[in-house]
Amino acid sequence: MIDQTPPLPSLHSFATWEPVLRLLLAHDTERSADGSARPAGRISRYGQSLALPWGMSSVARTAVKDIQRALARGRVEEVAFRAEVRPDGSTTLGLVRPGPAVESGLGYPDLGVLVLDGDALPEPWRRLPEPVPGARPAPTADPELLERTLRERLPDAVGATEEEIAAAETRLGVTLSDELKALYRVTRARWEDWGDDWEAAVEVNNAVCCEIHDPDSLYAVDAAARHSRWRFSATDALSTPPDAPVQGLAGSPGWIVFGSNGGDELAVDLTPGPGGHLGQVILVSHELSLGAELLADSLTDFVLERTKDGRGGSPERGLPVVAGVRKGGLDSVRAAAHPDLEVLSIDRSDGSPFSLAPVIGLPRLRTLTAWPGALADPLEIAGLTGLEFLELGPREWRVLLDAGAVPRSLSAAAVKVGDGDHLPVVDLANEILALWGRPPIDQTLLEGDLGPVA
Repeated sequence: MIDQTPPLPSLHSFATWEPVLRLLLAHDTERSADGSARPAGRISRYGQSLALPWGMSSVARTAVKDIQRALARGRVEEVAFRAEVRPDGSTTLGLVRPGPAVESGLGYPDLGVLVLDGDALPEPWRRLPEPVPGARPAPTADPELLERTLRERLPDAVGATEEEIAAAETRLGVTLSDELKALYRVTRARWEDWGDDWEAAVEVNNAVCCEIHDPDSLYAVDAAARHSRWRFSATDALSTPPDAPVQGLAGSPGWIVFGSNGGDELAVDLTPGPGGHLGQVILVSHELSLGAELLADSLTDFVLERTKDGRGGSPERGLPVVAGVRKGGLDSVRAAAHPDLEVLSIDRSDGSPFSLAPVIGLPRLRTLTAWPGALADPLEIAGLTGLEFLELGPREWRVLLDAGAVPRSLSAAAVKVGDGDHLPVVDLANEILALWGRPPIDQTLLEGDLGPVA
């Protein structure tokens, strides 16, 4: 008896990828100068990023499913791909498995970010709070009023002992504010004290105006835990204006989280900004990886629902900390130069490429991104001694690699792929990774024929 079961798809078979390539070609009319097409995308075991119309057809779903089956069989989580389909139909298909040293991009040939130091964080996430001499509680901070108000709202609550409060301070390494101590003397907010009575828990949370943590569950906001991906964080920055109530930080040992609003963290701030108060209440949003907002000048104000409209150290989007040449509205690197400059992005230019001379020696410059061909002399990068993140085109990286001039201060890097750059970028990325002894990107090149390109 002849087995008519179709063969299982192989990840490294051109035939497995052919249906997807044909679908992409049918919806992509863009061609390079020589008439070649370069379809690209990314497929994981549970999703895909393909330039196809919204709502895939059954044919498209089947084509993607075959690749996902091949991924599952090979125990591969995802593959990025890019093909060069020449006018006669001859095709080179590059399959890329990014590996543990790469933060995946949107689709090959955007390989993502090369993580050169797996333990490093961008500077804003390493930043510690500045001391603010003379910081005092707000005039509205009234521990006695707070305690009296909460006892009226929660007459049967079980409070924390002085020993329990002291144990929390020892564990955190900070002295809690008098208001927070007053709150816990009224209620220690432990589930066992409520006898598994959900309504009793809700009553306590309503009285305190948030979902309160017990003293053993207090914790400081950890900046490292808020860091997401280098692709976004390398070009992010924070500032603390002279009148800011909250310091521009990702986290602080003095941001003591005592509750939540169901999604965001609520903290008592023991390291306020120059315009803030010791013990103020701040909100640490789950949607942001930097900064916090002022909710109330004191815990007393918070419980009495005298809240603020929210101000704090916030992400900078323009000069002087973050600057963009061309896309940022500036017409030269000199116009962006400033002692506090942290991030410089140079977009594509219709004119002459730019010199980096005006920013050489700037003490805080940590990120440079430049469109392929935007730099007059890539070797000027050697003068930027504090770079943590660098994104350049393949030709610029080639110059640095050949000259042995890749900055050793880097923690992460990226290859910016322009219109004419495609399959060879993986070899280039692997050269960069090798300088730090990082695992290489796995690439497989397949050859096939799709017939004449329309």
